Amino acid sequence: MNRDAQDKRIAAILGEDEELNFDEAVKVYYEYLMSSLSLPCEVTGIEDFRWEEVYVFGPGDKEEYDHLKKTQPSYRDQYELLGIDCEAESGWMLFCGEDIGADVRRISDSKKFLLGLSELKATDKKSKNHQFLDDYAVWFVNNR
Repeated sequence: MNRDAQDKRIAAILGEDEELNFDEAVKVYYEYLMSSLSLPCEVTGIEDFRWEEVYVFGPGDKEEYDHLKKTQPSYRDQYELLGIDCEAESGWMLFCGEDIGADVRRISDSKKFLLGLSELKATDKKSKNHQFLDDYAVWFVNNR
């Protein structure tokens, strides 16, 4: 039932127009999020970022991982989502060139990064932002 409600929310954003290609749909979703998100808001990673996989699931050294997390974004960090950009690209984005860019500032040290919006979730599960970001991430991952 929850999935049906999510599908209906996504369809209300993108419409039933099957003529939209993926890039056009991302732009439509971007416009919707620009007018709907309440920023700034606190976010964190949904799962490990690409560079972290070797440390989280593989043989990567814990000390090296702890050192790298000081200068690189980690999915475990808390960020302030400051803005989104449909044209932005960054080496930190898993789906660079496809995903919406998320301008974030890490709360612990104020370092700024450009991450993929589909890789983030709002920390306040009761907020509208949580639903907006979750719906986008589900749609993006299932349709790319």
